[in-house]
Amino acid sequence: MDYLEPLFWLALLKIIWINVLLSGDNAVVIAMACRSLPDKMRRTGMILGAAVAVGMRIVFTAIIAVLLGLPWLRIVGALALMYIAVDLVLPEEGEEGGVAAHDNLWRAVGTIAVADLVMSLDNVVAIAAVADGDWTLIIIGLVISIPMIIAGAALIMGLLARFPFLVWAGAALLGWVAGEMFVSDIKVLDYFGEAMVHHYEYAAAAAGAVIVLGTGWAISRFKGGTHAAGPHGS
Repeated sequence: MDYLEPLFWLALLKIIWINVLLSGDNAVVIAMACRSLPDKMRRTGMILGAAVAVGMRIVFTAIIAVLLGLPWLRIVGALALMYIAVDLVLPEEGEEGGVAAHDNLWRAVGTIAVADLVMSLDNVVAIAAVADGDWTLIIIGLVISIPMIIAGAALIMGLLARFPFLVWAGAALLGWVAGEMFVSDIKVLDYFGEAMVHHYEYAAAAAGAVIVLGTGWAISRFKGGTHAAGPHGS
């Protein structure tokens, strides 16, 4: 595709717009993963997280055709995403002051990377379709989207700091995405049929959100009870 043609720039705008529209969940993950970092580390964590998210999408687009054809992939991805969602709402463990800040930073970046890996299946399909195999379009479009994702994550992080209950709302969103991903696996579609899966898609998504919230609440209560009982037993 000629870079001087209007079609090139139109396709580039489409890719940027698609990535912004589909990156709301990624901004949530970045904000939630970085919210507990020290103030000086938050911006670095957000920038690294967004860069990792975009970089992984570029790589992911190259192998998406093969990945989408593999059975069980979306089921495994959905379970991984649920684990991440539950982990994000659990209370922070007490840490010694000598723990280096970069340990927390890279843990946050790792969480963002894993979450983006399992959440980007649908995103990269749309982007690849618009680019029609033009890697220049894909890379430029995704790189331009980095500051947009960071801005979204910064806005969400500010809301999380002001309204902590939104952390649970973010976890529910990730659970919803995981539920949708689970029932869209090729094995599930083959077993139940596309019509039935489509009929119960929202129910499965809601079930994913409920499972995440219920599991997170139960583990938080258990940890809270354990910590409360600890001093009495010593």
